[in-house]
Amino acid sequence: MIEERVTRPSPAPPGPLFSRAAVVASCAGFVLIGALQALYGPAIPALRAEFGLSPSAAGLGLSAHFVGGVAGVLLFDRLYGRAGNRRVLGSSYLLMAVGAAGFALAPDWPTALAAALLAGLGFGGIDYGLNQLFAVGFGHRSTAMLNILNAHFGIGAILGPAVIGAVGSEHYPAVFLVFAAVNLPLLLCLRGVRNQAPVAAAERTGGTAVLGRSLGSVLSVFVVLYVLHVGIEAGVGGWEPTHLETVGYGAGVAATATSVYWLMMTAGRFLVAPLALRFSAQAIITVSCAGMTVCLLAAAVPALAPYAYAGVGLFIAPIFPTGLPWLNRAAPRARRAGALVIAASMAGGVAAGPALGKAIEWSGVRAVPLLLCGVSALCLTAALWLIRATRSR
Repeated sequence: MIEERVTRPSPAPPGPLFSRAAVVASCAGFVLIGALQALYGPAIPALRAEFGLSPSAAGLGLSAHFVGGVAGVLLFDRLYGRAGNRRVLGSSYLLMAVGAAGFALAPDWPTALAAALLAGLGFGGIDYGLNQLFAVGFGHRSTAMLNILNAHFGIGAILGPAVIGAVGSEHYPAVFLVFAAVNLPLLLCLRGVRNQAPVAAAERTGGTAVLGRSLGSVLSVFVVLYVLHVGIEAGVGGWEPTHLETVGYGAGVAATATSVYWLMMTAGRFLVAPLALRFSAQAIITVSCAGMTVCLLAAAVPALAPYAYAGVGLFIAPIFPTGLPWLNRAAPRARRAGALVIAASMAGGVAAGPALGKAIEWSGVRAVPLLLCGVSALCLTAALWLIRATRSR
C-alpha cells in the first residue's frame, strides 16, 4: 500500500498563487517542454551521421530524456513544500537549459546522452511542479486552467518538429541552443509565483470519501488509468501512419492524418476548458474514455480510420490534466499521489512502443486500432471504478 503522508504544507497566505505574467510564463514553459520532447526524433538523421549511430542507438536520446523526466518528477516531489516554489521551478528551467545546451555542444554520444538526461531532469521538474501548482492554485477553475496549461504542451510538440524541418536536421545544435536560451527569460517571471506551497481545499475540508477501498487501491487505479491512456496516446502517434498506409492510404495522407491527430489533442484541451467549469472531472474523463473507445473501434474500418483517429485525439486530450484535480480531491493527504501518476504517465509513454510492437508482431498492423481499443476499454473500466470508490460525502 502506498504510504500516506501526514505532514501538511504550511497554510498559504492570502492572494493568488500566480500573477497574470506568471500564468503566461507557465504556459510558455509548457510550450518549451513540449518542443524539447519533440525535437529528438527529427534530429535523428543528423545524430546518426555525426556520431555514426544505428537507429536504435540514436533513439536512446529520447529514452534518456524520459528517464531524466521520471527522475525529475520524483526528485522535485521530495522538494515540493520544503523548498520554495520559485526555487524548484527555477532549478528546473536551469537544468533544462544546461542540458539542452550540452546536447547541442556534446563532442560524443555518451556526453550527449548525459546532457539529454539532465535536460529531462529539468523537464520532469517543470512538468510536475506546474501541474501540481495549477491543480491546487485556482480553486474551482483548476481543471480548466490545467487543460489550458497542457494544451500549450501540444503547441510546443507541433512547433518543435516544424522548426527542425524548416532549418534542416543538420542544424539541430543551433535549435537546441536557441531552445536553451529561451528558457532563461522565464526565470524573471518566477517573481509572480507565490513561494509557499498551497494547501489544497480538499485537504482542508476532507475532500471526497474513499468508500470501502484502501487509499493504495485508489492510487493504484489512478496510476493504471494514466499509464494506459498515455500508452494509447503514444501508440496512436507512433503507429497511425503505418496502419493507414497498410490499409491503403498514401504516405502523404497518413502523415497529414497523424498531424491532425496531434492538432486535435491540442484543440481538445482548449475546448474542454470552459466545459470544466460546468461539469465534474469524473464526468469529463468518463465521456473521454468512452468516446476514445468508440473512435478506436471505428478506426478499424479503413474508410473511417483517418477521421476516427482525429476523434481519438479530441477525446484523449482532457484525461491527463482533468485527472489531477480529481486525484487531489480523492486523496488529499497523499502528497506523493500527483508525482506517482505523472511519473507513471512518462513510464507509459516509454513502455508503449515495445509493448505495442510485440503485440503487433503477433496480430499484424491491421489490428492496431483494435488492440488500442481494448486498452481504451480498460481505461473506461478504471474510470468507472474510481467514480464508485471516490464518491462525495
